[in-house]
Amino acid sequence: MDLTSSYLGFKLKNPLVASSSPLWESVSNLRALEDSGVSAVVLPSIFEEQLHRQGENLDRNLAQGTESFGEALSYFPVLRDYNLGPDGYLELIRKAKSAVSIPVIASLNGTSRGGWIRYAHDAQQAGCDALELNLYSLVTDPERTSLQIEKDYCELVRELKRSLRIPVAVKLSHFFTAPANLARQLDEAGANALVLFNRFYQPDFDIDQLEVMPKLALSHPHELLLRLHWVAIVYGNVKADLAITGGVHSAEDVIKSMMAGAKVAMMTSALLQRGVRHGSLVLADLARWMEEHEYDSIQQMQGSISYRSAPNPAAFERLNYLWTLSSYAATQRELEA
Repeated sequence: MDLTSSYLGFKLKNPLVASSSPLWESVSNLRALEDSGVSAVVLPSIFEEQLHRQGENLDRNLAQGTESFGEALSYFPVLRDYNLGPDGYLELIRKAKSAVSIPVIASLNGTSRGGWIRYAHDAQQAGCDALELNLYSLVTDPERTSLQIEKDYCELVRELKRSLRIPVAVKLSHFFTAPANLARQLDEAGANALVLFNRFYQPDFDIDQLEVMPKLALSHPHELLLRLHWVAIVYGNVKADLAITGGVHSAEDVIKSMMAGAKVAMMTSALLQRGVRHGSLVLADLARWMEEHEYDSIQQMQGSISYRSAPNPAAFERLNYLWTLSSYAATQRELEA
C-alpha cells in the first residue's frame, strides 16, 4: 500500500506532518517524532517582533512614554523568553537537520518586510528544507483596506521567492472576504504551498481585574470542517500544494483532508494531548482504513470530494446552509414526535 504524498517538492513517506509547536525545540522530541512515522516537521515560529527586538528598535519604540505610564511595557509579551530567540533558532535548525532525516521546515511569523528577507536567508543558510511564512495578523486599523492587506502579503511572498532557493509555504487565516481569490493571487506570486488555516488564540477578559488575559485552547476536531470546505474549493484552481492544519486529530481526519484535496494533514494538538507516539497510531489506522476500503494509494483519494469532483458542487455553497437547517429542523420534529 502506497502511503506516500508530495509536498513542497519533497516525496514524503506519508501525508502526516507535525505543525509548528514548542515541542519541537527539543532534539529528542524531533527524533521521537521521526520514529513515530511523521513525514516532516514545522519548527516553532520565530516572530517578527523578536527580530525587531534583537535590533533594539522595538525596545526603543516601546520605551517611549513609559515615564508617564509605568505599566505600558507590561502589555507587550516578553518575547525573549519565547523559544530560543533569533540566533538560537538558527542553531535549532542546524541541530534538527543533524538529528533527523525528514524535511525540516522553518516557520517565520509576521506580516511586514523589515528584517524578513535577511532572516529568511539566514534560515536557508542554517539548512532548513523549506520556509513556512505564517501571516498571523489582526488588522485593527480602520483605514487599511482588504485590497492593501492582500497586496502587501503577495508582495512579501514575491520578495521571498526572488531571494530564496528553498520552497515557501504561506499559512493563512480564514478572515478574508474572498479566500479562493487570495489563494490564486499568492499562487501567482510564487507560493509553493498554501496552509489552511491559522488558528487565532483569542484573549479572554478578567472582569475582576479589568484586564485582557491570554488564553490557549488546543484545537478540536470540529475545527477541521472549515479547512475541509475551503481546501475542497481551492483544489484544482492553484498550482501550489495545499495543506490542512487545525482540527486534525485522527486517521479519519487525515483521510478527509486528502479527499478534500490536501497533500498533507498537519497535526499538533493531538500530539500535545496524547504524546508523540500518537502519530504512529494514526498512521496504522490510516493504513487499515485504506486496506478495508480498497485504496491502493493516497493519491487515489486526493481531491475525490473536492468542489471540482463533487456531483453537486452546490453542496459547498449556500445550498449546504439550507440543507443543514432543514436537517436540524427535521431532527427536532422527530424528537418532538
